[in-house]
Amino acid sequence: MNGASREALASARENLNALADSASVDAAKLAGDLASVTALFDREVSLRRVLTDPAQPGQAKAELAGRLLGGQIGADCADLVSGMVRSRWSTSRDLVDALEELAASADLAAAERAGRLDDVEDELFRFGRIVDSNPGLRAALTDKVADRSAKAELLRSLLGGRANPVTERLVVRLVTAPRGRSLEAGLTALSKLAADRRGRVVAEVVSAVPLNDRQKRRLGDALARLYGKDVHLNLDVDPEVLGGIQVRIGDEVISGTIADRLAEAGRRLAG
Repeated sequence: MNGASREALASARENLNALADSASVDAAKLAGDLASVTALFDREVSLRRVLTDPAQPGQAKAELAGRLLGGQIGADCADLVSGMVRSRWSTSRDLVDALEELAASADLAAAERAGRLDDVEDELFRFGRIVDSNPGLRAALTDKVADRSAKAELLRSLLGGRANPVTERLVVRLVTAPRGRSLEAGLTALSKLAADRRGRVVAEVVSAVPLNDRQKRRLGDALARLYGKDVHLNLDVDPEVLGGIQVRIGDEVISGTIADRLAEAGRRLAG
C-alpha cells in the first residue's frame, strides 16, 4: 500500500490491537465479523468505491456503512469499520485488503490470548509443506472452478481435530477466497502476521539432517543478533542440501554450513 492507504492501515491496526487487548472483546467473533465484511466489500465493487470516495464526507460514509451492516455484525466490528471508512484510501481495493488483514490478525490475537500462537505458526508452516509435497492436493485447493464449499469441506476433513481452530479458519478463508493470491503467498503472509504479533521474524530453515537442540539455539541466537529481533525457526529436512543448511528470511536466502554462517554472523557483528 502507498500514501494515504498506508496511514489508514496503520490507524486501523492500532484500533484493532486496542480491541484485541481488551478482555471484554471476543477476538474470534471479531475476526469472523471482519471476514464477513471483507467478503461483502470484495463482492460489491460499487459499494466499496462509494465508501472510499475522497469527495464524500467521512461521517456520511461511516453512517452508510452503519446502516448497511447494522445488526449483521457486532458493535466492536461496526465501530472499527466505521473508523476505517472515515479514513482516506488510495484505492478501494486497499480497504478490502486491510479488512482481510485485520480479520486474520484478530484470529491470531485469539490464538495468542489462548497461548496457542506458536502452535498456529507451526501448523501454517507444516500445512504449506504438505501442499508443496502433494501436487494433487494443491490442484484441488487452487482449482478456480471448484465449488468453495467442497474446498472448505476438504480442508475441514484434513485439519479438523488435528489443527488449532484458528489455523483451520485462516486456511479455509485463504483457500475459499484467495483474492488473486497464490496459496503459497497467502500462507507466507499469514505466517508473517503471526510473527509480527510477537515482534519477531520467521526463518524457513532447510537442513540436510535434523538439527539438534543446541544447533537450533545457536542458529536462532545468531540470526536474532543479525536481524535485531527474535527469530522463529520453521524447520524442514531435505537430504539434497548436502552437508549444510539453507535459511530464507523474507526475500533473503542464506546458504552454507551452520559453522560457516555462524562464523559470518560473528564477523558481521564485529564490523
